[in-house]
Amino acid sequence: MERKATYRLKVTRREMLYVGDVPDHTLMLTEMEGEPIEYLIGLAGDFLFRRSVTFHDRIKGTGPIQGYAITAFQHGSVYSRFEGHRDGHTKLSNGTWKTYKGAGTLSGIQGEGTFKVKPGEEAQEFVIEILGEYRI
Repeated sequence: MERKATYRLKVTRREMLYVGDVPDHTLMLTEMEGEPIEYLIGLAGDFLFRRSVTFHDRIKGTGPIQGYAITAFQHGSVYSRFEGHRDGHTKLSNGTWKTYKGAGTLSGIQGEGTFKVKPGEEAQEFVIEILGEYRI
């Protein structure tokens, strides 16, 4: 089943360390919580929350990202792993995701797809567009 969703993400915690090997090389761990902007209610019912934890390795804002996302619904949850790349000039990120676990009505879920992240309207806010295929 093809699914598309758009979420507003807000940074709830961020830790950053400078590596020191080249100018502006940082490692960052970011926690974000989200709410749907565009979401079609599915098998698991109403949206409850979305939380993600992302590791960034950036030089002047550009570099790889990887992390985990948990999305909880009224009757189940889905756990995904993602990886991608952030462009420091455009401040856009994109990549791929894949589910690794489901709970409740989403037990046994399998899925993968793509994502795009862009800055939101407020500070520390981002908008993520997710496209993919799910199978239960």
